[in-house]
Amino acid sequence: MNVVIVESPAKAKTINKYLGSDYTVLASYGHVRDLPSKDGSVNPDADFEMLWEVDSKSSKRLNDIVRAVKGADKLILATDPDREGEAISWHVLQVLDQKKALKGVDVERVVFNAVTKQAIIEAMSHPRDIDAPLVNAYLARRALDYLVGFTLSPVLWRKLPGSRSAGRVQSVSLRLVCDREAEIELFKSQEYWSIIATLATLNGDVFPARLVSISGKKLDRYDIPDEATATRYKAGLDSGTYEINSVEAKAQKRNPAPPFTTSTLQQEASRKLGFSSRQTMQVAQRLYEGVDIGGTTQGLITYMRTDGVQMAPEAITACRDMIGGSFGGRYLPESPRHYKTKAKNAQEAHEAIRPVDFTRDPDSISSYLDTDQAKLYKLVWRRATASQMASAELERTVIDISVEGSESTSYGLRANGSVVKFDGFLKLYEEGQDDTGDRESDRRLPAMAKGDVPSKQEIEAKQHFTEPPPRYTEATLIKKMEELGIGRPSTYTSTLSVLRDREYVRLDQKRLFPEDKGRLVIAFLESFFKRYVEFDFTAALEEKLDRISAGELEWKEVLRDFWRDFFAAVDEIKDLRITEVLDALNDMLGPHVFPQGDDPDADPRKCTSCDDGRLSLKVGKFGAFIGCSNYPDCRYTRQLNETNKDGSKQLQSESKLLGQDPETGLDVTLRSGRFGPYVQLGEPVEKEKPKRSSVPKTFDLETVDLERALALLSLPRNIGNHPETGKPILAGIGRYGPFVQHDGVYANLETPEEVFEVGINRAVTVLAEKKTKRGGRPAATVLKELGEHPELGGSVQVLDGRYGPYVKHAKINATLPKSIPPEEMTLDQAVELIAAKAAKGKKPSKSKAKSKAGAKKRKSTKSIAAKEAAS
Repeated sequence: MNVVIVESPAKAKTINKYLGSDYTVLASYGHVRDLPSKDGSVNPDADFEMLWEVDSKSSKRLNDIVRAVKGADKLILATDPDREGEAISWHVLQVLDQKKALKGVDVERVVFNAVTKQAIIEAMSHPRDIDAPLVNAYLARRALDYLVGFTLSPVLWRKLPGSRSAGRVQSVSLRLVCDREAEIELFKSQEYWSIIATLATLNGDVFPARLVSISGKKLDRYDIPDEATATRYKAGLDSGTYEINSVEAKAQKRNPAPPFTTSTLQQEASRKLGFSSRQTMQVAQRLYEGVDIGGTTQGLITYMRTDGVQMAPEAITACRDMIGGSFGGRYLPESPRHYKTKAKNAQEAHEAIRPVDFTRDPDSISSYLDTDQAKLYKLVWRRATASQMASAELERTVIDISVEGSESTSYGLRANGSVVKFDGFLKLYEEGQDDTGDRESDRRLPAMAKGDVPSKQEIEAKQHFTEPPPRYTEATLIKKMEELGIGRPSTYTSTLSVLRDREYVRLDQKRLFPEDKGRLVIAFLESFFKRYVEFDFTAALEEKLDRISAGELEWKEVLRDFWRDFFAAVDEIKDLRITEVLDALNDMLGPHVFPQGDDPDADPRKCTSCDDGRLSLKVGKFGAFIGCSNYPDCRYTRQLNETNKDGSKQLQSESKLLGQDPETGLDVTLRSGRFGPYVQLGEPVEKEKPKRSSVPKTFDLETVDLERALALLSLPRNIGNHPETGKPILAGIGRYGPFVQHDGVYANLETPEEVFEVGINRAVTVLAEKKTKRGGRPAATVLKELGEHPELGGSVQVLDGRYGPYVKHAKINATLPKSIPPEEMTLDQAVELIAAKAAKGKKPSKSKAKSKAGAKKRKSTKSIAAKEAAS
């Protein structure tokens, strides 16, 4: 019997069918052990000894593998063909060796780039050993990430309370987002104008032309700075005579883009499909591992973690055959196209992402795929096919028009256009672009000749303002990371996930916004660990890791060089006082934290609550905020951010007077505190606090007037008495949002506005529905069917329950992590969550329980004895 080890149960099931009864295929469910999250897991003083830990869910799977391997003829490690796959095989082998399960068992390592019968059989006939340099690169990368995280993070916790963690690649990626935000904040918009003439040919065909020169001098973008200048030039064109000065047509060719790498797949799926990087990789994983097509599980694309752009020779041949048969010989170039990767040392699976079978066009298999799978497969198939098609042939046309205006001033206009003479690969695919404006050259121009006299239809002067650089999307950030050499294909998605999970960035309308917490971390690191968030340093370290995987560098030597300087840098700031940290952050984050108001001479750091106080960053239990230097005499505080998370305007002054309460005559003010904006009635009197009410996030602060403030201060609102009990029903806004309340029962309302509008009938209905749910709660809503459990059978579902989304199998429910949207949950992830929940739910045996109770009692006795001795 031969035992084959792969990562996922879905792949194990498919490969078992291909190999037959002589093989047992088991899944490791990803990594089987990891460095425990505690100090000492990597010991630099012991030559970087690494202590690995097997968690409870992996322990059971390893025991199954051990039992299967004992007595087997051969162990075949068939994990993924990249660095992580090599590491998983190495870990499994290490554990089996420790458990003495390999006696008399031959060990082979095989790799395949597609989950098809042909690819699997071919791989089995070409076994090799574990790639030691690739494993060493994994060990070095894992050790570096651990040492940076577990050395820097405690420094952050001590010096910058409220911070979560720092990481080798994570922090540099965060710096990109923060640097872009700083550019946007410092950006000063500049006015400029353009002048467009709408002209008509002798045949009446209309076309636009742009003003590009005056009296022979070329105009740059900002040479028409204001309306007065634009009006003067417009008047000259209005009274001028027009003549075609030259018509120049040039033939051009556009070549197709190469097949997808991991990075370009994530970028294009974001642009064209609106997928997040995580969603893209999850769908690609399912297409790679295989889907059921007519009763047979078939892998549809090659391995999806790669930085290679070339395709295998047999794949190129198959692709060209399909192009010739489906599109005709005109669309087939004379010779195959060969692409070269731009990466200095591609260390992932070396072939590009492509369809396994080019004859399987998207339309023929769409009925077997879900919506996301069909969209992504179509994208991969079209991109890979187009990469081997003929170039598109275009004709670019440039027409220069001279205008003789008044007062001997001449003007030059230019019209650009293009015509596709032969579409070539464009028949199937055109690569998307990020943040592009109007492309004038893509329009078609009518036929004209030198000497023609076009007629003027309209002259339009347009006002423009320069715009700041756009915030990164996930796609453009990954593109930038790749350009700088930061991270690798297998780490892009996890890096972005960590930034969101740590609440260092947020995704709003597909753009990445840095949170204040993230900006504080980057400002701290740039002030005291600048070298370790520099792009060049991080890229150089990535290159060293690539050289380790190529066998060119010794991995522990790289670790020694890094640790020597890094430890010294950390040691230098161990005695740094928090006040020194805050001073550095005040300077670095000044434009963001203390924005200059309308008065350029005013000090943005002057406290608006007292006469001589100065505003500064402060740190508290819940993180950083702005406070006055005269604390505790002056208790002025506000949040850091200029805008709330939802983009609404945040108050920057101590208070805004809205008017006086007609009943008491007290001032009603709008203020900003550490936990957001609020309205306040009056001022503190001795120890008595004034009445306050938080402003809901959905409220636009510009619309909060005296009437609305008084309504908020009047909450809770008495709607009326319940018709059955005679007790009052109240409406208010609490910690969990708007609600109605009666006799201890709280029921949520949909919007804060409803608090002021809800009537007695609606309130009674909402409370009755809530009471029904409390008594006999309705069944949870099924959000997604994930399929059969690969080991235990029975359906696995994603449901939306009373406390949020969760996965369910049989009687086991497991809550979804906040970082995974329900619609992106996969079967493999669900099985892991269910297994972890099942392991937690197992009760200890009576003997173990007695043992624990005895230990607890002994510990308690020792504690009492110690206290007595101390007294």
